[in-house]
Amino acid sequence: MNQRAIVLLSGGLDSATVLYHAQAAGDECYALSFDYQQRHRRELHSAQAIAHSAAVHGHEIIPLDLGRWGGSALTQRDLDLPRQRHPAAMTQGIPITYVPARNTIFLSLALAWAEVLGAKRVYLGANALDYSGYPDCREDYLLAMQQVYTLGTKRGREGQPIELAAPLLHLHKGEIIQLGQELGVPWELTWSCYQGEEMACGMCDSCILRREGFRQAGIEDPLPYAGT
Repeated sequence: MNQRAIVLLSGGLDSATVLYHAQAAGDECYALSFDYQQRHRRELHSAQAIAHSAAVHGHEIIPLDLGRWGGSALTQRDLDLPRQRHPAAMTQGIPITYVPARNTIFLSLALAWAEVLGAKRVYLGANALDYSGYPDCREDYLLAMQQVYTLGTKRGREGQPIELAAPLLHLHKGEIIQLGQELGVPWELTWSCYQGEEMACGMCDSCILRREGFRQAGIEDPLPYAGT
């Protein structure tokens, strides 16, 4: 019998790959996305399109206002996004695109839905290699959150903890794209740009990592970019 699973689906190529990976593993997938007033809310259109393409069993988009306090260039439009940085520079310190406690909030809500739904695991597309230095995309953080999943739920205390799965954690972006290609991920539906315009900018950290990943994988990125 297939096990139910929650997949955090942002609309980006990492989360799309995780969704298709979970389905290939035989999980009955439910997608969870968040409208947290991010400047790149365009990604939610991609999340909906990917969820539809993958024929998930359910897709929830939860409204949150993480821009209420600001603190990130992704939620505070008067802060400039980093542009044209070399990928090596992106792991030097925590960038201004870090959204305070974002993954902790998302994973907590995913945990609540998973427990109600009777899901076996929660998937997310965290990556510890090409990850822009975010503290909540690292292995030690995920191990700590697994403890929360185990100790903070009825299921966990009764010996049936919900698993937190991050299958892309130790893959480079090119390897993620190669995996997604094998799984049939519809790259043309995904979105990575932080700028939030109708066309990807090609110069923000996320665009640069995406373009470099496709180059490494030897696969053409189907998305058009401004100025090219």
